[in-house]
Amino acid sequence: MSEHGKKMIAPIVVTAIVLLYYIFYFSIIVFFIRNIVVTLLFGIIPLALGAVMIGVCIQRIKEIKGGEEDDLSKY
Repeated sequence: MSEHGKKMIAPIVVTAIVLLYYIFYFSIIVFFIRNIVVTLLFGIIPLALGAVMIGVCIQRIKEIKGGEEDDLSKY
């Protein structure tokens, strides 16, 4: 595995764990709350946060591939 590959593991694992948590949360909401409006209200937030997490993970992978592994050292 290349040096860039090793640095991409953490963002991908963290994103996967958070997405699994959101899926679990949404499935619990759907199971216990039968009202579709309330389900959608409580489901939109995890859906939006999951989409943002995926976007941030993709951006971080692009940074790592571009050679910006330690972007905090610039500040």
